[in-house]
Amino acid sequence: MITYKDIYDAAKKERYSESLQLLSKTFLKDFATYIKEKKEAAEEDKDMFSESLLKTKKQLENAITLFQEIMRRRKKKILNLILIASETGISKQDFNNMLSVEKELFEDVIKCVEKSDKKINKTINGEKSEESQKHELVVFLEDVKDIMGFDGERVGSFEKGQIANIPKEVSKILIEDGKVESV
Repeated sequence: MITYKDIYDAAKKERYSESLQLLSKTFLKDFATYIKEKKEAAEEDKDMFSESLLKTKKQLENAITLFQEIMRRRKKKILNLILIASETGISKQDFNNMLSVEKELFEDVIKCVEKSDKKINKTINGEKSEESQKHELVVFLEDVKDIMGFDGERVGSFEKGQIANIPKEVSKILIEDGKVESV
């Protein structure tokens, strides 16, 4: 069972620490239960102006605000860890302090960063991407109506002077027919 004080303390620890703070593995479920119980308590109290109802509603609002702050700060710290990990590796302690959903986020984003880094390295080293190897940039020497590609997809209509990036197989045929010129 989580209390308002527990939520407040977690937010305070997260706010004043550079590293991710350890939360219980059931923190999200406990928070959901806390919110549900507070809402039910607020609905049970029929007197709209009772002191306990006002206190419960205020505590509920504050708890939600604190929870949002905790999650926002944790996301920011995780993004910083991703930047560091993409260059040097990660501190095992910080990884262990992540909730399971945060570990999943970390792993997904780090894969995207690594994929991006590979593309950058390929470009710098002069390697062409698969997409650029399958297509060719051409300029149309005359109007060309609907073209059907080898994959069955319509490549579209083109006007004289238009530049387009079309599949290489199609460009070879159009070059042979004198309808396009490679750029």
